[in-house]
Amino acid sequence: MTFAVIKTGGKQYKVSPKDKIKIEKLDKPEGEEVVFDDVLLVSENGNVKIGNPLVEGAKQGKGEKLIVFKYKAKKRYKKKIGHRQRFTEAEITAIK
Repeated sequence: MTFAVIKTGGKQYKVSPKDKIKIEKLDKPEGEEVVFDDVLLVSENGNVKIGNPLVEGAKQGKGEKLIVFKYKAKKRYKKKIGHRQRFTEAEITAIK
């Protein structure tokens, strides 16, 4: 089984070929190929080495809406805020 551990956006992801992952938003247009240089580990059939996974078919999007609600009892204080995290969806095409 071939897999790699890459680092992007301050997080680490274990990826295999043809995996789709959601990562922190990248400043790239949709459809542009992205190369991840921060490869921490590559394993091919038990042999561990360093390589470069290539990514193609990245897509921009937003995550689910999170509601932040602040409330103070007996003081008539309520505050409701929503947040949607932006992300990039990427498909791993090859690990080299």
